[in-house]
Amino acid sequence: MANEAPERFAEPWQAELLGLQVALVEAGVFTAAEWAEALGRTLHAPDAAEDGSDYYPRFLGALEGLLAEKGLTGTADVDGLAASWRRAARATPHGQPIILANDPEGRDRTE
Repeated sequence: MANEAPERFAEPWQAELLGLQVALVEAGVFTAAEWAEALGRTLHAPDAAEDGSDYYPRFLGALEGLLAEKGLTGTADVDGLAASWRRAARATPHGQPIILANDPEGRDRTE
């Protein structure tokens, strides 16, 4: 199964990630060929897990890399937003939806 997508999604974020990639291709942000090349490059890297267990983290890395290549985002943007979501999650009371506005540092109060 090395370098192949798992038959099922283990977690909801994996399905959402696939949906995002499809939507970006359909919107013309990048082509299917560009995506295939970026994903292939990531999946065939020397440090890729032979059993394919790192497929979705690599999928995410390929998507982030392609968006950066297109000048749409950068590592600092992704890392900053991820940190903001982590802070929001820690600040959100149990049982409540996590929203970015809960970030105590107030990175982005509009989402």
